[in-house]
Amino acid sequence: MADLATFLAYPVSLLTIGGIYAVMCLGLNVQWGFTGLFNAGIAGFFAVGAYTSAILTTPAHPDYLGGFALPVPVGLVAAMLTSGVVAVFIGWLTLTLRSDYLAIATIGIAEILRLIVKNEDWLTNGPRGIPGIPRPFEGLSPFQNNLAFLLLVLAIVAVIYVAMQRGLNSPWGRVMRAIRENELSARAAGKNIMARRLEAFVLGSMIMGLGGALMAHSIRFIGPEATEPLLVTFLVWVMLIAGGSGNNRGAILGPMLIWAIWSLTELVTRQLPSDWALRSAYIRVFLIGLALQIILQRFSRGILAERPPEPVPLDDADREGPGKGGSVG
Repeated sequence: MADLATFLAYPVSLLTIGGIYAVMCLGLNVQWGFTGLFNAGIAGFFAVGAYTSAILTTPAHPDYLGGFALPVPVGLVAAMLTSGVVAVFIGWLTLTLRSDYLAIATIGIAEILRLIVKNEDWLTNGPRGIPGIPRPFEGLSPFQNNLAFLLLVLAIVAVIYVAMQRGLNSPWGRVMRAIRENELSARAAGKNIMARRLEAFVLGSMIMGLGGALMAHSIRFIGPEATEPLLVTFLVWVMLIAGGSGNNRGAILGPMLIWAIWSLTELVTRQLPSDWALRSAYIRVFLIGLALQIILQRFSRGILAERPPEPVPLDDADREGPGKGGSVG
């Protein structure tokens, strides 16, 4: 049994982190895949969610805010709510911008959030980070705990996937795709563009905050290094593009594939000579970029490209018209 646990430890860890990245990719897919919002500040919402859950669930410490020792589920919910509140404020400031201007604005705000968690020692313990973050299922053996946490992550991915699929195939999802494809036409049809864009931005950011909280509980530590744009923003975008933007299945497949490549390249770069080991991070980024290029050469819209929307019956289409679509417009 011990040999089996040792053998399965790496696959369980690989699937756990891949599942957490899938949560964040599903959040980005709401923003970019559904609505066309170019959010390049994923690391900021990841940090907000991770630190919120860490502060609420860890025991008291004299150097930083904490001591609430709340259950992990409370921390996960609070991470989503805090990320949503922050997203509402940021959305009001930035969602009038378009494409690359929105990306620049969200990058800047994400860096502000990262600098706050890095320098406000009283709140986040600064560069030393917050250790000892609890996990659920603490009473189990280490392997059973890891396996149970993996099942929890996969269950969360499944719930988000089902919810997003239902939303995508609903009138709300059709409005979002209409805004993405032709915002002027959607506005002419009587849709409230700003409200819908804000909805997508807040919902996606809440899911990203949940991903940050899950990561903090997975590794039992959160510090400024864990919120680096390379490990969060860059990888999540690569995962979504490789899997297939606009397709929720692609938003799950991409993280599993790219994280497996990222992890395996780490095993390879560890075998390099010491002078090359210092450059291993850049080699891994190059290999990820190369893998993305190979994928896009074969699948120009991702491995699981977005499918055309399901046809809408005439009576449903009539009910969604400008005169009767106030609930989604």
